Amino acid sequence: MKSFSIDTVNGLCAAFFIGLGLFFAQQSLSVELGTAFRMGPGYFPLILALVLIVLGVVILIDAIRVESEPIGHIAWRGIFFILPAPIFFGLTVRGLGFVPSIFLTGLIAGFASQKMKPSVALLLAAGLTLFAVIVFSYALGLPFRRFGPWIGF
Repeated sequence: MKSFSIDTVNGLCAAFFIGLGLFFAQQSLSVELGTAFRMGPGYFPLILALVLIVLGVVILIDAIRVESEPIGHIAWRGIFFILPAPIFFGLTVRGLGFVPSIFLTGLIAGFASQKMKPSVALLLAAGLTLFAVIVFSYALGLPFRRFGPWIGF
């Protein structure tokens, strides 16, 4: 008979997801939910909380079935470059404008990898910027300034 064991890493992640989902579900129930056709302010957060709980349960089932490897090296460089990138974008998009903010955000995130070369990072940031301008400005027609007042265009 096989003894019961749980993968602690995935088990902790599952508990975190389930706990966070329960917390947000409880918070969303304190405001008006509405219906699917006339959503109230708590409807969408409740749906997201339930999805988070379901994902946590799926991870918990996987943690019980399969034992994974222990956590290895933490990629601190990636954390310190990826996390500030969207914050930088949010803080600069109005002042710099969409084009420079997207370009610099892509450049910052590109250096999360130690293998990234500056020339490749510049090409990726330029490609991301071109793609974002085509999609958000031309295809979707979103009204934003491509270049902001900080640049002087």
